Amino acid sequence: MYRIIETKERITADNDLEASRVRKYLKDRNVYMINLMGSPGSGKTSTLLRVIAALKDKYSIGVMEADVDGAVDADTIHKAGVRVIQLHSGGLCHMDADMTFRGIESFDVEGIDLLVLENIGNLVCPAEFDVGSARRVMILSVPEGDDKPLKYPLMFTVSDVMLINKIDTKAVFDFDEDACRERALKLNPDMKIFALSAETGQGFDQFIEWLDQDIQNWRADK
Repeated sequence: MYRIIETKERITADNDLEASRVRKYLKDRNVYMINLMGSPGSGKTSTLLRVIAALKDKYSIGVMEADVDGAVDADTIHKAGVRVIQLHSGGLCHMDADMTFRGIESFDVEGIDLLVLENIGNLVCPAEFDVGSARRVMILSVPEGDDKPLKYPLMFTVSDVMLINKIDTKAVFDFDEDACRERALKLNPDMKIFALSAETGQGFDQFIEWLDQDIQNWRADK
């Protein structure tokens, strides 16, 4: 006789415990954190720049840029005038709760109102790991196609918000926005969906209004 150990279940369970620790740590310090996810090239950094421009006069914003290597995005965010730290994953395709907490400790979040973790770019691994954020926001860009909820259902199931980015390119690509919304909402009926363009700013007012209100509601929920 021999035992079979499901190692992934143990890893996930351990991560969930650490995520709860991160969430409490941030709540105790009144830091609202977003886990920003999406494919490479979906427009995570460009979207983040729009968010910073809209809210930096109201909130103290901090950004943790996660990548396998390099510091290109951190350099870009630094130029936007907010605090930023670069996190290297050592080859891993996602951030987990422990890695996130180590980043938070190094960053020193005292005085930060809005903290954004720009996760490593893909629609698979980041969806599997809760990092302790207040909200999970995922970006799907028009060029990626409207079928992604069918191909990567977990990402759409766990995310609180979907941003359909690059809507200024809909005339070029075969993208059925109604079908995409329907597929996403079938997986997650509570998901908030905003169509916008990080390039032109179209649609951002609605998302910023929702985000601002959500931060206020989260702060009031003691």
